[in-house]
Amino acid sequence: MTSNITALQWLEAAKHRRSVYGLASTSKISKEEIQKILEETLSFAPSSYNTQPTRLTLITGEKQREFWNAIQAVAEPILRDFGESVWAQMGPRFEAFKGAHGSVLFWESEDSIKMSQQFHPAAAHMFNEFSDHTNGMHQILVWTALEIAGLGANLQHMQALPGVEDAIKKFCDVPNDWKLKAHLNFGDEAQEHPPVPQKLEYSKTLQVL
Repeated sequence: MTSNITALQWLEAAKHRRSVYGLASTSKISKEEIQKILEETLSFAPSSYNTQPTRLTLITGEKQREFWNAIQAVAEPILRDFGESVWAQMGPRFEAFKGAHGSVLFWESEDSIKMSQQFHPAAAHMFNEFSDHTNGMHQILVWTALEIAGLGANLQHMQALPGVEDAIKKFCDVPNDWKLKAHLNFGDEAQEHPPVPQKLEYSKTLQVL
C-alpha cells in the first residue's frame, strides 16, 4: 500500500514543528477539530506489543486558566523559595501559559504497564521504557499536527515540581494510576514562527555502515 504523500513531504511537515511561546487565547480550529487530531493520533500511534499505555486529556478555553491557576498555587511557593529572582523570571511565563487557548496532557496508565509486564514476563523490565517511547511519539504527532493546522505550541513538564502532579490529577479527576509525562500548551501564534535551530554535523550524529 502506497501513501498519498512522500517521505520528504512528511518530514517537511515534522520540521515545521517548533516551540512557540507566544500564544494567543484564540484558536483558528475548533475544539472538535482538535479532539479529532487527538483521536486520530490515538488510533494509530505505535506502542510495543500494542499495549497502548498512553492517555490524553484536552483542556480548552477558561479551563486553561483554571488549570494553570491550580499549577501555580503549588508551584509558586516552591519557586519563590529558590529566590525572588527565580519567580521574577517564571511568573511572566505562568501568565503566558494561562493565556494560551488550551493544553493537551500526556499520561501513561501504570495499570496498563503492569498488565503488560504480567503478559510478557521476559520483557517486563522494559515496559516502563517502552511506555516512554510511545508517549514521546504521541507527543510529537499531536504537536506537529496542531502546528500544521496553524497553531503554535510548547511542551512543559511542571510535574517535576513536588506536589504539582497531584494538583493536576485532582483538577483533571483522572484515575490514580495515570502518571503525567508532559503537557502541551497551544493556541494561535502571537509571534513569528521560530526557525529550525542549528544542529550538529551529521558526521557526529549519524553512523552509516
